[in-house]
Amino acid sequence: MTFDALSFDPLQAQALARKTFEIEAAAVLGLASRVGPEFSEAVQIMLACRGRVVVMGMGKSGHIGRKIAATLASTGTPAMFVHPAEASHGDLGMVTDADVVLAISNSGESAELTSILPVLSRQGVPLVAITGGANSSLARQASVTLDSSVAKEACPLNLAPTASTTAQLALGDALAVALLDARGFKEEDFARSHPGGALGRKLLTHVSDVMRSGDQVPRVTPGTGFTDLMREMSSKGLGASAVVDENRRVLGIFTDGDLRRLVEKGVDLRTATAGEVMHANPRTLRADALAVDAVELMEQHSITSVLIVDDEGALCGALNTNDLMRAKVI
Repeated sequence: MTFDALSFDPLQAQALARKTFEIEAAAVLGLASRVGPEFSEAVQIMLACRGRVVVMGMGKSGHIGRKIAATLASTGTPAMFVHPAEASHGDLGMVTDADVVLAISNSGESAELTSILPVLSRQGVPLVAITGGANSSLARQASVTLDSSVAKEACPLNLAPTASTTAQLALGDALAVALLDARGFKEEDFARSHPGGALGRKLLTHVSDVMRSGDQVPRVTPGTGFTDLMREMSSKGLGASAVVDENRRVLGIFTDGDLRRLVEKGVDLRTATAGEVMHANPRTLRADALAVDAVELMEQHSITSVLIVDDEGALCGALNTNDLMRAKVI
């Protein structure tokens, strides 16, 4: 089959795109009117599962199944995908009587899937079906069936799985959402299963993970001369220095911004001490705070450095926006 560039109609392509969206949106909205007791029963079966939700599906339904399994696993419901054809050649041993099988088939008659249903039944494995075939072999053997039928496919030939797979995916997402709500799944739980993502960094990274500590933290006493204060700031590269008492309790902070403002005012700094030029009672954070709390504090008060203190108010660390950027928190 060859493509004739001269016959391509860009307006027709746009019209088909709009029609596809309309058909698939209608398919998903049609599911809402069909949500009933069987959906709650499916959720309860999965909640009671002592093992994993094993998702199965052939062809396009299999691709949708892989995504559903991934969504379930990342939202608190242990799940995996098992290919039905491989299941009949040994992979069925991966399914235990502690598991629940979520089988997906638009027709409900996929031979590779229906051939292993009797084995699952004898094993006593609960079966949740997502199918458009209400009277299909899959529906008849399922513990509970979720109706994913659609009026028509978005494919102009009404052949390629399009609206039907969209409906399957939406039902899978609905199950995942209901399950995570029932489990009390929180942002922190999601972050733990996504440690490499942006949300994981935001919710799992603490100030203690990114702050400077020990000799890396610039600090002076109130009586320190201005020249030594500037030398301490320059050598540590934070853009600020803490001013502490003999017990390391934070009294104030002096920043590059403070220096600029004093110079603009024409203040004679040659004889000034750290205690005279510092900004008293600065904003501080605890080391166990989340790094995103530091970002919020900086944005709220238009500052670029934060001092970290312990329970006694003693200096134990410091960080600035560059530290947070390196950690990819911002």
